[in-house]
Amino acid sequence: MSWERISVERVIPAPPEAIFDLLADPAGHLRIDGSGSVQQSRSGGRRLGLGDRFGMDMKLGVAYSTRNVVTEFEENRLIAWRTLATGPLAHFFTGRTWRYELEPVDGGTRVRETWDLSTEKLPSRLPIRLTMGSMTRDNMGRTLERIEEIVTSS
Repeated sequence: MSWERISVERVIPAPPEAIFDLLADPAGHLRIDGSGSVQQSRSGGRRLGLGDRFGMDMKLGVAYSTRNVVTEFEENRLIAWRTLATGPLAHFFTGRTWRYELEPVDGGTRVRETWDLSTEKLPSRLPIRLTMGSMTRDNMGRTLERIEEIVTSS
C-alpha cells in the first residue's frame, strides 16, 4: 500500500448485498458518514452504477459541494467514486477516490474502505495526506461501524 492510500476494514455480520445496496444509494451516505461532513445528497434516490454522477453538499468547517463520478463498479463486490471539487478548489483539490470492496467471509462480509489520493491532482496529494490522513482513517473506521449498525438493525 503506498503512502497515497489509506484503508480500513471490518467484518460485518451481513450479506454483501445489504451493504452494497447502502453504498450504491447516495441518499444513504449521510447515514453512514463517520466524519460528519456529508450534509445531503443532491442526487435524488436513484441507485448508482458505473459512470453515474452524483453530488453532495458537505461541510468541513465551511460548506462546500462535490461532484462525484462512479469509476469502478462490480455488483455486490466493488464500488468506487472519484470526488471532484467545484469552483476554484477544482484547480488544487480534486480527484481523490473513495473505494469500497466487499468480500464474503465466514461470519459475514469483509468491507474494505480505501481513501485513494493517487487519483488526486498532484499539488495537493502530500499536503492532504499529511494533514488529513490520521483523521480520515478514524472517520473511515466510524463509517464502517455505522454501516454495520444499519445493516444489522433491520
